Amino acid sequence: MAGTTVAEVTAELAALEDPKARAVNERHGDDHGVNLGKLRAIAKRLKTQQELAVRLWETDDTAARLLALLICRPKAFGRDELDAMVREARAPKVHDWLVNYVVKKNPHSEELRVAWLADPDPVVASAGWALTTERVAKKPDGLDLAGLLDVVEAEMKDAPQRLQWAMNHCLAQIGIEHAGLRSRAVGIGERLEVLKDYPTSAGCTSPFAPVWIAEMVRRQDAAKTA
Repeated sequence: MAGTTVAEVTAELAALEDPKARAVNERHGDDHGVNLGKLRAIAKRLKTQQELAVRLWETDDTAARLLALLICRPKAFGRDELDAMVREARAPKVHDWLVNYVVKKNPHSEELRVAWLADPDPVVASAGWALTTERVAKKPDGLDLAGLLDVVEAEMKDAPQRLQWAMNHCLAQIGIEHAGLRSRAVGIGERLEVLKDYPTSAGCTSPFAPVWIAEMVRRQDAAKTA
């Protein structure tokens, strides 16, 4: 599909606009009405096209940016490019995909993780916490886990929503993956009560950290004895 233009792609996305899908997405802060399955089908057809991805990102259209993140080459972005992109990514889904599909695969991810953790913008800081949660699970060596718990304990209760969610995920991940810190992580969750009353669908695990930790540890133990 080389040679596909931005105009052609944006026209295709516009044709897929569904008012019902937009209504659902907007409840989550995402201003687009394109079914994500159909969006992924377009990405599969286009394959990797870095230049097109960059041009689509520049449109500032949420659906176009989501598609850009699916067809880009994650390792092709420079550090400053990704820093600018995370500051521009205000739609939650765009922010989430940017961090998980692109930044995590980029050689500058660790440098950005450290910088973003200390950023005064809570949305940018949430990206730093998301990258930290990834390290807690996969590459914890060198992380000050107790120090992270100190920050969570002091700041999570009053943090803006997206930052609070990211910090809560890190809290839960520390409790799940690191038995020596589990009781402290659970205790912090119980004291702060963040997301304690969050509505959870049947069959889903509550995001309340003590419940989340207990359920994931139970699953791990069950898998070991299976």
